[in-house]
Amino acid sequence: MKLRIGVAQVCDASSSFSGEVEVDESYFGARRVRGRRLVEQAVKRLSSGSWNSKGKSTPRSSKMPPKSSHRLRSGLDSIIHSDGWRGYNRLVDMGYKKHFRVHHGENVFARGNCHINGIESFWSYAKRRLAKFNSVPRQTFHLHRKECEFRFNHREKNLSERILTLLRKNPL
Repeated sequence: MKLRIGVAQVCDASSSFSGEVEVDESYFGARRVRGRRLVEQAVKRLSSGSWNSKGKSTPRSSKMPPKSSHRLRSGLDSIIHSDGWRGYNRLVDMGYKKHFRVHHGENVFARGNCHINGIESFWSYAKRRLAKFNSVPRQTFHLHRKECEFRFNHREKNLSERILTLLRKNPL
């Protein structure tokens, strides 16, 4: 548990994004269960063709617009890519100059460089990883999701060395 807390602190301490950023939201939990967790996530497109992820868990319904949490993760000069969800209409009001959308409902998934494949890749990774636990307690869901974020961001590195370095800096 303490290792997950350390991993969550490392993920939260990382700097905000700039450049091209993809934002999306996803539900975690069974459809029939009331109070599922809606998670907002952002990924930064890296020049190597890879992505870096950052997110926030918010207990809210799908009809509510996103909070200003995207502003905390990316600068106002960032280029934002999102899906057609109406909650993202406020991003322009929040000060973002460039906001591009793909409309999945109209079977549009990519238009040139306008896509959200990076964030969809993160959702796929996180949901597969968390499904292995069969159930994640609500109290520790944030820590498990941060662990997925940490693993996703360091997937091309030696994860055991990275965790040992983290433990040396922050002993249990």
